This record gives sequence, structure tokens and C-alpha cells, in this order.
Amino acid sequence: MSETSGKQQNTAAFYGQAVASFAVAMAATAIGIFKLNADAWVRAFLGIAVLYLVTSAFTLAKVIRDRQEAVERSYHPFEKL
Repeated sequence: MSETSGKQQNTAAFYGQAVASFAVAMAATAIGIFKLNADAWVRAFLGIAVLYLVTSAFTLAKVIRDRQEAVERSYHPFEKL
């Protein structure tokens, strides 16, 4: 029986695609808000709302990752018996 390593690495292409997708989404949203036919305070509110949503998404992803890693690292002294 072979054991696999606990950590799975993403490829450089997957990482690049994720970064590019994030950059395109943020740029498209920023351009859309900038070109919006509304008062400056409305555009500013939407910009801050988007930034808040992005930071909340990053925080949620980190919390989920940390929780999954904690479950994987849990110590079971008799599991190999």
C-alpha cells in the first residue's frame, strides 16, 4: 500500500489562470462602475462594496482552508494499529 503526500500542489498554469481571471473580473467591475451613469457618491459606494466583497471572499477562503488543514493534521495515536 502506498501513501500519497498530504499536500497537493497546483500547476503554474492553474495559478496563472486564477490570477488572470481575478484581474479581468476586477478590471471589468472597475470599468463598469467608472462608466456608470450615476453620481460620484453612488460609484464610490459601489467601489467600496466590491472591495469589501473581495476581502470577505479571501477571508472566507482562508478560513475554509485552515479548517480543512486542521482536520487533516489531527493526531490519532491508534489509527495505524
